[in-house]
Amino acid sequence: MTVANLLSPLQLGPTLLKNRLVMAPLTRCRAQRDGMPTPIMAEYYGQRASAGLIISEATAVTAMGVGYPFTPGIWSEAQVTAWRPITEAVHQKGGRIFLQLWHVGRISHPSLLPAGATPVAPSAIAPAGEVYTYDGPHPYVTPRALEIDELPGIVEEYRQAARNALAAGFDGVEVHGANGYLLDQFLRDGSNRRTDAYGGSIDNRARLLMEVLEAVCAVWGSDRVGVRLSPIQPFNDMRDSNPEATFSRVVELLNPLKLAYLHITELGKDAPGAAGPLFDVKKLRRLWQGIYMTNHGYDPASADAALAKGEADLVAFGALYIANPDLAERVAGKAPLNAPDPATFYTGGPKGYTDYPFMK
Repeated sequence: MTVANLLSPLQLGPTLLKNRLVMAPLTRCRAQRDGMPTPIMAEYYGQRASAGLIISEATAVTAMGVGYPFTPGIWSEAQVTAWRPITEAVHQKGGRIFLQLWHVGRISHPSLLPAGATPVAPSAIAPAGEVYTYDGPHPYVTPRALEIDELPGIVEEYRQAARNALAAGFDGVEVHGANGYLLDQFLRDGSNRRTDAYGGSIDNRARLLMEVLEAVCAVWGSDRVGVRLSPIQPFNDMRDSNPEATFSRVVELLNPLKLAYLHITELGKDAPGAAGPLFDVKKLRRLWQGIYMTNHGYDPASADAALAKGEADLVAFGALYIANPDLAERVAGKAPLNAPDPATFYTGGPKGYTDYPFMK
């Protein structure tokens, strides 16, 4: 048996990835205020095309799913047109790129939504903390609980966004079910107090995620659809009374879909108990019957070790891909890595975005 490393190729559905380095989905706030992608984003993603796979920044499936300034969308024809030069820039350099589909749910503010609408959620529970808006920080508002007859409309927004991603030239999509956004809000009992078919039992709480995935797979085929989950992530005031039981069952429900991959972020392992009883998320690897991607805090050495031990098939890098557009080449050449500058992560413009140096 050949032991995999970061530079080993991998067959992902119909696509042969040239290596196992994945550029993680990274919000960078370089889109226009109306959710339109911008030309500099083509340069940024094109620079990083040597990754085995790029997962785009989280991209709203509807104007009601926006939660941060200057983040892109995929709900309009104009946005589709603006994304095409970005996917072309990646493909021209031999890369592959999936679009991450996003609805933030309660992690928003009326000033970010059409006509000052109230954010929506599974239940009317306001998250602790503040949201950053175009006018600066504001406390989160209490969201409006979605009516059960509105949920098919949410599913259709994901379906149409998946169609739009196909038209924009992406190679696949990742459904964002993590980090305290809408689908994650339904999954965890700290944010979902519903008593109808979408609340209570784990299967009920997972119902919306499953319906969204089935709709997206109907557009793309399941072997070009991934999903991201964050079982122990407390970000956005998230918690669950039994995350091990919740997410073990979710993985069991996902297996029959035969998705391209399961992307589990280990975010939260550094804050034990903040999101509920801590458990070793690597247990989910053993439950999952397909390609498994891990993320959070890996460097090339620890990623190679995880691959060698069979703990993952792919490793996603966040900050390292921000700072090292040629990360794959640096790994191959055992070259030093640039250090990321967190002060420029969300500031707009080329500084800290497209100006990180390549290897000489």
